[in-house]
Amino acid sequence: MSRGWVFSLFVLGALVLAACAPGRSSSAPAAEGSGRVVKVGSAGTYRDITVPELQKMLENKDFVFINVHIPFEGNIPGTDLSIPYNQIQQQADRLPQDKNAKIVVYCRSGSMSAIAARTLVQMGYTNVYNLSGGMIAWTQAGLPLETTP
Repeated sequence: MSRGWVFSLFVLGALVLAACAPGRSSSAPAAEGSGRVVKVGSAGTYRDITVPELQKMLENKDFVFINVHIPFEGNIPGTDLSIPYNQIQQQADRLPQDKNAKIVVYCRSGSMSAIAARTLVQMGYTNVYNLSGGMIAWTQAGLPLETTP
């Protein structure tokens, strides 16, 4: 076998594996033009959004904005609720009753909020967004945090 042929097979295999990776889909645009779609098994999807996408959404805020990070390390201005990521189901009474309501979750780095977003989708919510990079990405963009809960 020639090296070129082996390399081509390797690249093809890597592309197939990347395309078939669980929990993610292609970068389909959100209805509003923001977010990367993340598949949650057969339950549905949520969208990962960037700081600039969140800033644009905050200009005409029409969503419930939830800080799911524990312990408390600050809020992004405009935050409506603080619900620990691992208590989303237990505190469902604090969430919108309308399963189509737009909900944006965030945490410090994005990992707790990704868990919360998956949980919300599994609970039947259909319009869920997760701030990719969380408060770290927010502050790296030079944006302020509120330090009192």
